[in-house]
Amino acid sequence: MSQAQQQFVDFATEHVETALRFARIYLDSAERLSKLNLETAKTSLEEGAKQVKSLAAVKDAQEGLALRQKQLESTVDHAGQYSRQVYEIASQAQAELTKIAEEQSTAFNKQVVSGLDRFVKSAPAGADVAVAAVKSTVQATAAAVDSLTKAAKQVADFADASVKAATTATADAVKTAAKKTAASGNAAA
Repeated sequence: MSQAQQQFVDFATEHVETALRFARIYLDSAERLSKLNLETAKTSLEEGAKQVKSLAAVKDAQEGLALRQKQLESTVDHAGQYSRQVYEIASQAQAELTKIAEEQSTAFNKQVVSGLDRFVKSAPAGADVAVAAVKSTVQATAAAVDSLTKAAKQVADFADASVKAATTATADAVKTAAKKTAASGNAAA
């Protein structure tokens, strides 16, 4: 097999492997999300049945209001947990995909520089200035991509913290509202 054929085979194999990595990440994430959705549906069904039974056993309006408030808190808590789990699955998939993209970018840059080095060896006199300019551009592009990747990671970390804080704040707000409603209901009675 000639060197050109071998390079093509290596190139194709590398890209097929990368595509398979992308597919595995996607399928693993889809599987985790499907499992989470099925578990959530099952839990919601069971909780709904318990709530209906509990409401059927209520003897007065005050007890019904307290029970409904407790059920609302539970529902908001479950929704917050579900949101965090979905976000975690998406974040993990995004991190894995970003890692692959960074690896591909680094490999591409190395291939370009290596190709330029080979070209310089057989190039006519004076081509080394043009090659140096291209190498400089490749390095600058790599630095820019690295900076953008770091910035994207910082944004993702900030978003992660914001989602967690918002979920906690929502659950706390519902609990506080429930306590106020229960307190005003007790005061009216």
